[in-house]
This record gives sequence, C-alpha cells and structure tokens, in this order.
Amino acid sequence: MTEPAATAVDSILIIDFGSQVTQLIARRLREAGVYCEIHPFNKAAEAFRVMRPKGVIFSGGPASVTDEGSPRAPHEVLQSGVPILAICYGQQTLALQLGGKVEGGHAREFGRADLEIREPSALYEGVWEIGQRYPVWMSHGDRVTELPAGFKVVATSPNAPFAIAVNEDAKRYSTMFHPEVVHTPDGGKLLANFVHNIVGLKSDWTMSAYRARMIEKIRAQVGKGRVLCALSGGVDSSVAALLIHEAIGDQLTCVFVDHGLMRLNEADEVVSMFRDHYNIPLVHVDAADTFIGALEGEADPETKRKTIGRLFIETFEAEARKLGGAQFLAQGTLYPDVIESVSFTGGPSVTIKSHHNVGGLPERMHMQLVEPLRELFKDEVRALGRELGLPDKFVGRHPFPGPGLAIRLPGGVTREKLDILRRADAIYLDEIRKAGLYDKIWQAFAVLLPVQTVGVMGDGRTYEFVCALRAVTSVDGMTADFYPFDMAFIGKVATRIINEVRGINRVVYDVTSKPPGTIEWE
Repeated sequence: MTEPAATAVDSILIIDFGSQVTQLIARRLREAGVYCEIHPFNKAAEAFRVMRPKGVIFSGGPASVTDEGSPRAPHEVLQSGVPILAICYGQQTLALQLGGKVEGGHAREFGRADLEIREPSALYEGVWEIGQRYPVWMSHGDRVTELPAGFKVVATSPNAPFAIAVNEDAKRYSTMFHPEVVHTPDGGKLLANFVHNIVGLKSDWTMSAYRARMIEKIRAQVGKGRVLCALSGGVDSSVAALLIHEAIGDQLTCVFVDHGLMRLNEADEVVSMFRDHYNIPLVHVDAADTFIGALEGEADPETKRKTIGRLFIETFEAEARKLGGAQFLAQGTLYPDVIESVSFTGGPSVTIKSHHNVGGLPERMHMQLVEPLRELFKDEVRALGRELGLPDKFVGRHPFPGPGLAIRLPGGVTREKLDILRRADAIYLDEIRKAGLYDKIWQAFAVLLPVQTVGVMGDGRTYEFVCALRAVTSVDGMTADFYPFDMAFIGKVATRIINEVRGINRVVYDVTSKPPGTIEWE
C-alpha cells in the first residue's frame, strides 16, 4: 500500500503479515457494513497514526514467529488500548509480543478442524454455544504454548490447545483458525461480532455515504483544475468518470483510447453511451495501429502489459498537450489492484497488475492521479454504479482487463488473430445470455491458444487454432471457481464457433479454479 487514506468514517485497520487470504478479512468487514483498510506490517504504524482506527485485526502469514527477523506488530498498536483481533500468525505474534511463548515442532494442523467451545466469550456470543463443536479452517505449524498475562483459553481443537485465547478486559481476542474463509461457516458472524459488539462500530459503510464523501474529496483535490479520465469502457473507469463528472462537471474530459484490443462492437457502445446518454466531454482516440503494431510478435505477457501501460501514458501525454494541459489524470483503480500491485512480503504480487499506475505516474507527466474507486472492491463499484444511475445491463457486465484481448491471445498479437478471437468470444457470450446464465457468472471469455491442430471438416483437412473457453464464479474478484456448464451447452457453443469462425477447428473448456489473486487469463 502506498499512502493510508484519511477517512471520515470510523474504521478498522487490518495489519497484513503476508497471508494470501488477508483480502477476505476486508471483504467480510465490508459485508458487515464497516470500513477497513489493509496495510502491510512494516507500514502499519504510519497507517495507524493516520487512520486512527477504532479496532485492529492482525492477519495470518507464512512466516514463523520463532525465526529471527520475522514480522511483528507495531508497539503503538499494542500500547493504544484499541480492541485487537489476531488471526493465526497474528495470534502467535500477539502472544509473543505480550510475553507469551510460541513453539514449532508440534503437530501441524491444515484444513478442517473441529473446535470445542469451553467458555463464553463476546467474540462468539449468539453464534456458538458452550460444550458444542463447530467446524473451522486451520493453517498452522507453530502454536502458542504459553499465554500472556490476562489471557485465557475459551476454545480448543485437537491440535490447537489455544484455538481461541482472549483477554476480555483488554478487548484482545485471538484465533488459531481463519474466520475469514468460507470453510469456517460462522466466521463472518465472528468478525461481525468483533467490529459491532466489541469495537462498537455501526454498519454505516454505504455507497450513498461513499458517494457524498468522494465528491467532496474530488472537489478538494482538484479545485479549479482540469482532469483527464482514462476511460477504458469497462465498469470501473465508467463509474469513476460519472462520479468525477458529478463532482466537477465540465472540468472533466474523458479520453477513450481505442487500442484495437476490445470486444466486438464495444468501442462504439462506449462512445455512444458517454457522448449521447450522459453528455460528458469525450475524446475518442483511434490508436489501434500504434498498439497492435507494438504488440505484434510479442509473446511475453508481462512485456505486453508494460507495453500497453507505456502506450497509454504516452497517449494521455499527447492528449493533454492538445487540450491545453491538464493537472490531473483519473483512472478506475480498485482496491484489489492496489493490494496486488504492492508486494507486502517480497512475494510475486508486485508484478500482477503492472498495467495499472497504482504506484504513481512518471514525473515527466506533471499530473496527479485522481482515483475515486481506490478504496472499493469490484462488487462495491457495481453498487456505486447503480447509485449513480448506470443501467443494470452496463453495471453487470463481466470484468474486462485493462490490456484487453492482448492477454487473451497468448503469443504474438495480430489483427487476424484479434478478429478470430472477437467473433468466438461474441458467440460464447451470446449463448451464455440466451441460456440465462450471464448474471450467474462473474467472468466468461474466450482465449485463442498459441497452438494450431490438424482437423477434418467435411471432406477437407484444416490446420487452425484451438479456442479455450473460460467461465468463473466469484463474489469479489479475489478468488474464483469454474462454472459447471453441462456438456450439452459446451457442445452447442463449440459447434457454433467452429461453424461460424474461420480459423478455429477445436474448442476446449477450462476448469481451472483460482486461489486469492487475479482471475484474468495470464
């Protein structure tokens, strides 16, 4: 994370120790109507000072607290007296930092475990009963072996004698299991208990309140300046544009860069909606030749992303000069983009979203970023879009990556392959809509694989591309599972694509599931 957001609402700080499911903690809190932010452990002290949160949650993490130099929570947080909920690794570092002991070498516990409730606690009041057993999800090797002063055990599991340890007087709660994952069925209720009943926050995180707050924030940031909005045609940038236009009116000019990598007829739809329906100043830049020419023959997906990002920047620089200069550049960066683009613990996430300018713009641009959606998850952006009056058909569109079809064409990009992919993708989405499945699927798209196969069609032999179809279900865009189409549907789609799209002679369906992280085809 770059800078903590100075919020005007009561909030929870989530300190990230590197868990791959930290984002799910934030999702559960947002679902409970509470605003929260995730910040890495090494920047949490600054975030704590800026946010002044009413409560703090420690995430899990892959490290061992017994190792020298392993992550720790800021002393400011421990000394502040604010309520704390510490999860997994968070429980271990909390115990160690408060004078307890943690040891490795005990029986590990990964996956489902049965939790036995021994004593009452505010953490699960109204959710779990004393003497009963409940399923939870564990993921730990080390464990607490001696509690700090003031703590007591209130729940255990076969391999976690300190499964839930609490200090009710100090409002410090710790769990060895992960309440944020769906594999802990009542986990969301425990998190809601913590933020509502223990911390004392209300469910006041609404899109109406967010809309009003961001309009004030945009006006304060921009003043009388001019803003260029990087309009991609997707839901994110469209919602950002409408929100900024509501705040500053014609000080905003949208720049739609048609890079030639969009879905079938999408460019025309975007121009029509913003110029005709919303009457927002729009510059339509036809840059297809520039983008496709730069990508032709390039197979590396990371190079593709960086090339597209660089060309976008160069295009906006040129348009800013034509428009007589603009002080601000707006884009539809979301919270998952920010999370995935910052490596909290030295992991690979730093390269996941390299086409986004989440780290700032090149100095030569002399522009500031305006990112009114930076605090939102994807489903929250959709809710804000409805709040702003965007049509449901548009708000509910499946996500489309910034680099467009370039990353759905593994291998080099050519106009011919783009045309083949567009037509196959359009057929696939058409059949999904006809079957009434579009709104049940988070994201569906076709991919033109960089391989050609021999096939027999009629009396002739063909040597054409393989098309892969992908459809996933997701709530927040952070995790995904494949959609279980029946084979009759896949067969119908495959028949249409092979019959109607010259250049494809084989269709396959991808059944890959994705853990937390990007769900775009890389």
